Amino acid sequence: MVNQGLNYLLVNATNEFLVEYNTLEENSRFKLTKFSGSTGEALVTPDKVYLFVDGRYHIQADQEVNHEIVTVVKLQQGQKYLDELITRIPENEILGIFSKKNSQKKYENLKEKRQIKLLDFDPLDNNSNAKFSENILLPQELTGKTSEEKISKISQNLSPNEALYITDLDEVSYLFNMRNFSQVYSAKIKAKAIIFKDNAVLFTQDKLQDLEDFLKSLDKEVYVDKNTINAFDYKILGEKAVELRENPVQIMKAQKNDTELEHLKDAFSRTDNAVRAIREFIENNNNISEFDIAVQLAKEFRNQGALGLSFSSIVAKDKNSALAHYSKSSKDEIITDGSLVLIDCGGYFEGGLATDITRVFVKGQPSELHKKIYTLVLKAFLRAYKTFNPLNGFEIDKSVREFFSTQDLDGFVFNHGLGHGIGINVHEYPPNLSPSEIAKTPFKDGMCFSIEPGLYKEGYFGVRLENSCYYKDNQIHSFVHMNYEQKLINFDMLDEQEKQWLQEFEVR
Repeated sequence: MVNQGLNYLLVNATNEFLVEYNTLEENSRFKLTKFSGSTGEALVTPDKVYLFVDGRYHIQADQEVNHEIVTVVKLQQGQKYLDELITRIPENEILGIFSKKNSQKKYENLKEKRQIKLLDFDPLDNNSNAKFSENILLPQELTGKTSEEKISKISQNLSPNEALYITDLDEVSYLFNMRNFSQVYSAKIKAKAIIFKDNAVLFTQDKLQDLEDFLKSLDKEVYVDKNTINAFDYKILGEKAVELRENPVQIMKAQKNDTELEHLKDAFSRTDNAVRAIREFIENNNNISEFDIAVQLAKEFRNQGALGLSFSSIVAKDKNSALAHYSKSSKDEIITDGSLVLIDCGGYFEGGLATDITRVFVKGQPSELHKKIYTLVLKAFLRAYKTFNPLNGFEIDKSVREFFSTQDLDGFVFNHGLGHGIGINVHEYPPNLSPSEIAKTPFKDGMCFSIEPGLYKEGYFGVRLENSCYYKDNQIHSFVHMNYEQKLINFDMLDEQEKQWLQEFEVR
């Protein structure tokens, strides 16, 4: 920072592909702060480091950082991260950001508020040689459409002097029907692509060193999505770059075809089987820990044919379940009689589309508070799931928050969005279910998403019940059919309509 003339520097969790789930070995923010959550960025200032985290990570961040060095900024629902970041940088100061780890859109947003210096290297990056692994070409019986069919839908709208540059790994993996299961919690390939009127060029990981010269040599207008292209690539394109008004690949990818939906139904059936098996494991074994459960859960996914997990499984007992994204799975946390256990997990099967489910179990008998909070969360799910002809995720999220606001929650809070899109990545957009503007995007046939209301109280416990669903024929349908826990439901709290809705799901 001294060499660059900077007093303020943004340190990111992502890599040059702007992925959400980056490995900790490549995560500069983790190296700086020791906070291991998937999202959240750090600002280095002359006297302290600020770590910005949303409601899922408030408690975890407090537990992991050194508070003598790092100040945790706990973003509340509705607070915008960039607004909070800017308030901590004086107007006359320059903020340094890494051009390969920030989108062009984010760079432009920051540039409106402060002076920005783009840095083309990150000193916290490892200098180790990249390891290349084999990409898998999926058969059409898993994708429904060939790569040529998908690409032609894009290229037919291009003129001979235009091109489309795709840098989002989900979009590249989708368009070319390719997957790679070598990296944990991922099925996407590391590649970028250029689509032309009459052909397409794919730069896989071993060819990326040639990409910069290729981009410089282009003599066409190049359409880019400023939300997914990093500032480094955008700078290379210079005046050739043209912003997309609407990303056609993103829209196409979000609407799963019938073949993809059938694969997901099968993948979720196997996911249900893995969770049922872990329910029995908890019920029938004593002196087991969170860690033991997590290890067994991974085995159960493998037994069902999973090629990998779609994210690091959350296995959280009692007070740890109050951390929405608890990630420890400790050997020291032993399940005892009356322990509440929250499990959030998912897998990748041969089609390379993520599954995601959350269920809560209890060893032995629950407390009355366990039953009350579980039942309130179940009622919230049923309300969201049975919203017929929903306009968008914003309205569904709003209805759940309105419901919770009318209940006596005993100090428990709902501090995250109601749901997220699901695809090659376990978090996909569109759609989105939250109080955010992006959640106002209308649902379309084939869109897949989670509905996951939750209530949490620090020092007590948390309950989240998540069903992944899809939208088709003006109705929400559930992929997940894993049962709900009869002993955790207070049936006196359910009205007749809710009892009728619940009949669609197994309760035992």
